[in-house]
Amino acid sequence: MMNDWYQRMVDILQLNGKGERTQQAYTRSVRMLSQFYDKTPDLVSEQELQEYFLQRKNVNRWSPKTMRICYCGIRFFYVNVLKRDWHILSILRAQNEHRLPAVLSVDEVRSLLGHIKTFHNYAYLSTVYSCGLRLHEGLYLEVSDIDSQRMMIHVHRGKGAKDRYVALPQSTLGLLRRYWVTHRHPHLLFPALGRSGTGAKEALNPMAKSSVQGAFRRAKFDAGIAKKGVAIHTLRHCYATHLLEAGVNLRVIQRYLGHAQLETTMLYLHLTQKGQENACQLINHVMEGLGHDLHP
Repeated sequence: MMNDWYQRMVDILQLNGKGERTQQAYTRSVRMLSQFYDKTPDLVSEQELQEYFLQRKNVNRWSPKTMRICYCGIRFFYVNVLKRDWHILSILRAQNEHRLPAVLSVDEVRSLLGHIKTFHNYAYLSTVYSCGLRLHEGLYLEVSDIDSQRMMIHVHRGKGAKDRYVALPQSTLGLLRRYWVTHRHPHLLFPALGRSGTGAKEALNPMAKSSVQGAFRRAKFDAGIAKKGVAIHTLRHCYATHLLEAGVNLRVIQRYLGHAQLETTMLYLHLTQKGQENACQLINHVMEGLGHDLHP
């Protein structure tokens, strides 16, 4: 019976244009609710739903981000699949997190990449940084996504199942060409290598997420980077921050990152020191001489 509800939810999520990762997160939220009460979700009452949310928030101490996914997934199910008009569904609000993400300087990123031991991990992580990609976007890049005439990369099915184009640096194109020659896979740019490091040309899947994450952690340690919260996704934050510091327009950065709202990209204004320094210099220039003609 649960599988019937699950499939109905997936169908409606797809019609609603939700991406695969969102579908997985939302359906997982409903499955966890069903497992908690050991019954199908259509038998869960409004009072039980309220108690479930309080349990997760106050007893299990779920983070605001996890609670937000829980709220969104369950609300989507009860409103769009079961057509429930419950008061609890209209008042759900997850507390917003205002923590700024970790970011590394250009020198720190170069040092970290310099400590990558293998060429395939170096090529992958360098591409993620130089193009501002999410972890899975980089892993699933294909040869046909590289447009060397326009110097762009076509990113398929990014967050929210949206496609976008990002600028391809000349140095990254050269790196990708050198790396592709080592495996010559007809489709994947970063195919799984296998345990012996061979067989990449016939690989059916890209490199494993756990493999590149492990390589990143080791390089971070070897580079002596002790900042908290530094992970592969940090390279995307670094990309945006470093472009902003270099003077790239915020709207352009928004487009390259695939952000639907400019407010999301504006987060990086808080991460750039150079922007603050430039603002202080401009303010000092505008206000120069102010007050010199005044005498007590």
